[in-house]
Amino acid sequence: MKKSSILIAGGGSTYTAGIVVMLLEAMEEFPVRKIKFYDNDEERQRKVAEACAIIIKERAPEVEFGYTTDPKEAFSDVDFVMAQLRVGKYAMREQDEKIPLKHGVVGQETCGPGGIAYGLRSIGPIIEMVDYMEKYSPDAWMLNYSNPAAIVAEGTRRLRPNSRIINICDMPICLEDIMARVIGLKNRKDMEVRYYGLNHFGWWTNIQDHAGNDLMPKIKAHIAKQGYTEDTQAGQHKEASWLEAMRAGKELLEIEPKYLSNTYLKYYLMADETVLHSDKNYTRANEIIDGREKDVFEECQRIVSNQTAKDTSIHSSEHASFIVDLAKALTFNTKERMLLITQNNGAIENFDSEAMVEIPCIVGKNGFEPLSMGKIPTFQKGLMEQQIASEKLAVEGYIEGSYQKVWQAITMNKTVPSAKVAKDILDDLIEANKEFWPVLK
Repeated sequence: MKKSSILIAGGGSTYTAGIVVMLLEAMEEFPVRKIKFYDNDEERQRKVAEACAIIIKERAPEVEFGYTTDPKEAFSDVDFVMAQLRVGKYAMREQDEKIPLKHGVVGQETCGPGGIAYGLRSIGPIIEMVDYMEKYSPDAWMLNYSNPAAIVAEGTRRLRPNSRIINICDMPICLEDIMARVIGLKNRKDMEVRYYGLNHFGWWTNIQDHAGNDLMPKIKAHIAKQGYTEDTQAGQHKEASWLEAMRAGKELLEIEPKYLSNTYLKYYLMADETVLHSDKNYTRANEIIDGREKDVFEECQRIVSNQTAKDTSIHSSEHASFIVDLAKALTFNTKERMLLITQNNGAIENFDSEAMVEIPCIVGKNGFEPLSMGKIPTFQKGLMEQQIASEKLAVEGYIEGSYQKVWQAITMNKTVPSAKVAKDILDDLIEANKEFWPVLK
């Protein structure tokens, strides 16, 4: 049975240790011979890597482990690059959230002006890593979790159209696990879904069990009462700001009662309420800095100090399981049905063929095959066309160094009320992102 070599790019991420634990738990069905980390922040990566070295030694000592800041060492002899970059780290995420809020606009890391800001920081480093992979391990796949996935996917489509990169997102997966739990199923793999949209901008149109029974009525009944919240601590995303977004599922179902909406549509369809209930001085970034980031690094330090991980709180999650399932499907030709971000090419019949859409695909050894979603209704199509225009303008602005196009991208975004507000936000974002963005003229 083939054993894979894995590079986790963004080795200092708060999610890295969870992916390592998931890889070790999945060794029977997805054997691993080597795990490596790569990051440009040597000190941050070291804190996570030293703890993971102990976890690997205790649970799978046969697995080779290493970490580096050198691209050649990192990208040589790998089968999969699991990428989860956060360019500018949480300090810049804080700016992505607080600058729009200062102007009365939704402050969110992947939606609205904050998402565009983050996207313009992310495209270059992702392209750089694709080039490293193609140079040192040309047969490898890059499985990219780096946000904002929609803009990154459009950037790679434009700049590296033939690269072996698959852009993915765990948010639909987390929501599907919640759906499964609230109707008494073991997990999302007991369901078969039809879903279409853009990343963080989509709808479930059909959910069945493997016997073909319609599960939508039971799921809708739960969401109509309490959104996507549940009476359990299972799963990720339990912080206050996330729970607020989960509860919004109830209002989203009222707006679109036929389908189930991704919670991120809250930021577009309920923008005024979102801003009204936001704390402009303490945003989601601050929650993570004071919560998950602090907890993960304290736990890594505790493991290193005790030289054992036997009682660690670090565990696998939906985030980790999805990326491992994708690697397994590509390696062993499992033909699993998975939600991926891919060029439309007619999968959504009445939508832009070049758009990077999020739809179910069948995954096997030679890549993936998108499933046909047919024609979509006017409401969804109109929203998606506005959003894809914003994303495409942002990427064109990055490639051309065009102030005008980035201004238009922010103006086009449904979270922004006017061109004047868009310009004010853009000027503040340019100042904050001088170290990361191309010069816009």
